[in-house]
Amino acid sequence: MKKRLLSLMMCLVLAGGVMSGCSPKTTGADAADTVKEAEAPKAADAEQTETAASDEPVTITIFQNMPEYTDAINAYIEEYKKVKPNVTINLEITQSDYPTMLKAKINSGEIPDVFATTAGGEIEAYAEYSYDLSNEPLAAAMTDAVKVNMSYDGKVYGFPIKSNTFGMIYNKELFEKAGITAPPKTLSELEAACEKLVAIGVKPFTTGYKEWWVQKHVFQHFFDAAQPDDVGGLVKEFIAGKAKFADYPTINDNFFKFVDLAVKYGDDKPLETDLSAEIAAFATGKAAMICGQGPWVEADILKINPSAQIGFTGYPVSENPADCVIIAGADQALRINKDSKVLKEVVELYNWLYTSDYGKKWFSEVAQVIPPIKDAPIPNLQIPTAMQEILKTEKAGDLYINYSLDSFHQKFGEIIQSYIAKAYTKEQAIKEIEAVWPQLGVAQ
Repeated sequence: MKKRLLSLMMCLVLAGGVMSGCSPKTTGADAADTVKEAEAPKAADAEQTETAASDEPVTITIFQNMPEYTDAINAYIEEYKKVKPNVTINLEITQSDYPTMLKAKINSGEIPDVFATTAGGEIEAYAEYSYDLSNEPLAAAMTDAVKVNMSYDGKVYGFPIKSNTFGMIYNKELFEKAGITAPPKTLSELEAACEKLVAIGVKPFTTGYKEWWVQKHVFQHFFDAAQPDDVGGLVKEFIAGKAKFADYPTINDNFFKFVDLAVKYGDDKPLETDLSAEIAAFATGKAAMICGQGPWVEADILKINPSAQIGFTGYPVSENPADCVIIAGADQALRINKDSKVLKEVVELYNWLYTSDYGKKWFSEVAQVIPPIKDAPIPNLQIPTAMQEILKTEKAGDLYINYSLDSFHQKFGEIIQSYIAKAYTKEQAIKEIEAVWPQLGVAQ
């Protein structure tokens, strides 16, 4: 999921079909999914645009943490004005310390009409504030895999902007130039590939290790391999303080081997390399592999290098090639405040986005994401296409990141940053992770 450490606050007010913003327009990597007029789906059908002139003005507030989709969200907001001219939508987006800001809004009683959380564990954590969508058309439109990620106790409490996939992204042309005939499936193959890339003057990795969330995206591949048949069960064991890293070599040893390898063959200053720098290094051919990312970076890469040949594969996590798998599912959710004063109008908005002809096209053509709904096309992009091809013959790994709260994942990322900075030994880092997991992994 593409994120920025830099806070981006944006408030958009649409009135009478005219949009104005109270923050600067994003550019470059901060506007990953810029909507081009020529790419926008056709306007809503005539029957959708019929409105009652006497409708009272309504304002909906949205608070979320995905700045990469700002332009795409603006597009559906603008389109919805044609369906409901009486509805004004105020959008606030922030990246930095979003969980803390959301909790502050909830504690003050100023819960937005729509707010974002991660999926899985946070679906449960915020269930008491969320409207039950189980019987709504948007829930019926979701794919079964996505619906599972949005549910708790048999009820659907969230809906995603996208389905997602995670794996290692690599430059096909640089691999070919280095004589790497197939993406590495084992850790030893990965190190051999790094040596070949160095031999042709190419940096093997760009890591983005300034971003704490990169670590949760990478670690989940190693964690899945530790107990692939019950990822959620193993997370619960760690949260309960019963499981230990030492019992699982893929996380106790192999994960740290990978981190060390990426540092050795990566950025000169890994803890100063953020997402934008990571994308730039990969797009310009300075680095052959990019860590902790997924399909959300493709648009930015292609803006810099439209001819980039992007490969996608699982992470080598052991010496068993079968452990090298991609991960798929939905890891982020939007929620509707069950006590919203405009609940009916908010539900109508998202039922429209998930079921209208415009909405079905919006996911793949405007947001350019893997649609979380049935009967919608995959976007014409290299990473989603590669995912689709891989899943024809291989099973995707489970979304480990859904089983703990982001409060833990953020602390985990910060601990690994300290390990990279040599402030922690591996043993100290593991001890700290095992100590904070019970404290931050679930809602108290």
